Amino acid sequence: MSTQPLLIEIGVEELPALPLLKILDRIEASWKKVLQEHQLSSDFSFDYTPRRLVLRHNAIPLAQEDRVEELVGPPVEIAIKEGKPTPAGEGFARKCGVAFEQLDRTHKGNREVLYYRREVPGSQTRDLLPEMIREWVASMNFGKMMRWGDRHDEFIRPVRWLQVRLGQESVPAELFGVASGTRTFVHRMVSFDPVEVPDPAKFEEILQKGEVTLRADERRRSILEDFDTIEAESGLKIERDGALLDEVVAITEHPKALLGTFDEKFLELPPEVIMTSMKEHQRYFPVFDGEGRLSNHFVVVSNAVTENYSQVIAGNERVLRPRLEDALFFYRNDLKRGLSIEGLEKIQFIDGLGTLKDKVDRERNIALRLAGIYMDKLEQETGRSALEIEELMDRAVTLAKADLLTEMVYEFTELQGLMGYYYAKALGEDPLVCTAIKEQYRPEGEGAELPSTIFSSILAMAIKLDTLLGLFSVGKIPTGSKDPFALRRAVNGIIRIVTRYDLSFDIPKMMELLADQYAPFDEEKLESFILERIYKSLKANPSIIAAVLATGERDVNEIAKKVAALRAILEQEGARELFTTFKRVANISAEVDLDGVLEVDPELFEAEEERKLWEAFRRTREREYGDYQEELQALFALKPLLDAFFDSVLVNAEEEKLRLNRQAMVASIYKTFLNIADLKEISV
Repeated sequence: MSTQPLLIEIGVEELPALPLLKILDRIEASWKKVLQEHQLSSDFSFDYTPRRLVLRHNAIPLAQEDRVEELVGPPVEIAIKEGKPTPAGEGFARKCGVAFEQLDRTHKGNREVLYYRREVPGSQTRDLLPEMIREWVASMNFGKMMRWGDRHDEFIRPVRWLQVRLGQESVPAELFGVASGTRTFVHRMVSFDPVEVPDPAKFEEILQKGEVTLRADERRRSILEDFDTIEAESGLKIERDGALLDEVVAITEHPKALLGTFDEKFLELPPEVIMTSMKEHQRYFPVFDGEGRLSNHFVVVSNAVTENYSQVIAGNERVLRPRLEDALFFYRNDLKRGLSIEGLEKIQFIDGLGTLKDKVDRERNIALRLAGIYMDKLEQETGRSALEIEELMDRAVTLAKADLLTEMVYEFTELQGLMGYYYAKALGEDPLVCTAIKEQYRPEGEGAELPSTIFSSILAMAIKLDTLLGLFSVGKIPTGSKDPFALRRAVNGIIRIVTRYDLSFDIPKMMELLADQYAPFDEEKLESFILERIYKSLKANPSIIAAVLATGERDVNEIAKKVAALRAILEQEGARELFTTFKRVANISAEVDLDGVLEVDPELFEAEEERKLWEAFRRTREREYGDYQEELQALFALKPLLDAFFDSVLVNAEEEKLRLNRQAMVASIYKTFLNIADLKEISV
């Protein structure tokens, strides 16, 4: 089939980086889908700059392949009556676009039906392209869109030019009122005028001459090479923030990394304040000295085209200075005021749950109750007395939300908690309190950093538990994918904390201990919500988790340990054969009352296989084990003796005493497994 190169360029006003990056993969996948739906699948590349979206094919078919279309109509006895076509028969003929007499017959099942076979020539690619482009553009959901001029359709930014070039030909097309042509635009600092593209094969070369680097990977490589040069010449180290680099690549057509400086007096600020001001507001890269300390430098990636970048550097230095001046003013003012919770009573938390002061009071009660449960671990970790730990925990909870009232956090909301840490530290609070304030929101997402101590973890858990219990008590329970208060994330965080620090967390007991601060709510529903997150968090075969939960275990930490032990066994060679034997044990035990006393009389044993199995099991049951996996290994080691027992001994013997004795022995083995998991629930 004949092919030609294809170039599609959609020229736009500057695209916002974050919405573009969010759907970048889907943009490419969408064009692939459009090609498939129009039977024109072929290799292509997708490139972008802030002012253009570009698709290029080295060889796209010039037409769809011809195809055969087979149409099956109504049964002949319905389509023809008294030798004449019925409305059903005539309707099928119209659908096929032929006279009734031209229709054929075929059999479908055991009935004769009307049939028509026709060859459909493939459409020309040039005719299909305008609609294909519209479909592709319509698939781009950037979230917030805009309209311009008197148009009613919308896109992320106004479209200003369009090229659709099939080979040398310019394909007539229109997008948002813009007709396709043969011109593009280069960098604005080179020319504002459109530039003719006489040969689409020279498109990228024309852009390069106009100081536009089309390929994102080349822009990224250019920036990183500049970083390497700056580091080699200055002895400094640039923070190579991947997300920020992606954003800078997306907003530049001609990137040039430049080193700027700011007044050393601003280093009085916490490093995170300076870095946030740089990264979030200016898209600057922080720079560190040889000892890893933040330096009074920054790197800006300029999009300017100039022979002398000194003015660009100076301009960015001027822009950064007032931001840092403001931050320093806020910081010093906040330190003068000190950490205070006066004002939290005026800030509403959530309807039905009072103010932030009410929330702090509930968190304090939770934290002190948790501290009591985990006091042995806290004393061992901190070397402090129980009384001192309680006082410090009370202080940490009291001050945790104080920075929400500071000028700095009002300006930089993402620094809440962190600024509380710096202020508490500057004001001479105990290091345990300072660290707990800093880490109170951890972990903030899947895989995010956990609190560094048990002391900090208790504050973090108290905050999450209050939000969780409080919202359930006022009926704000997540439904479907909606979770506006991030309750699933809160539960995931609790699970990660208790498993990391080996903390007991029995769900029903915790609900009973803490629920008195809230309006009555469905505790079973909350338990189910937490168990649902356990399935997501532990990343194990769901049947393993179900097997552990089937025993009635509800301590999150113990569930995690038992699941890990079973998972390790399942990953061993021969796991399927292992579980086959023990599923048989479970099936036999179904006939036994496991809640009663299982009495086994060795005097009733008739076979050597019975004696050996009982003695081995009795020794296994009486041993002390370091962990669940060790215990499971010992229990599963009974497999050869169990197999020999099942091969040689009839469990369901006719004589009742023998039958009950053998069932009791098998059930005793099964019941011991139930301390860890119900094996019949496991699928391997």
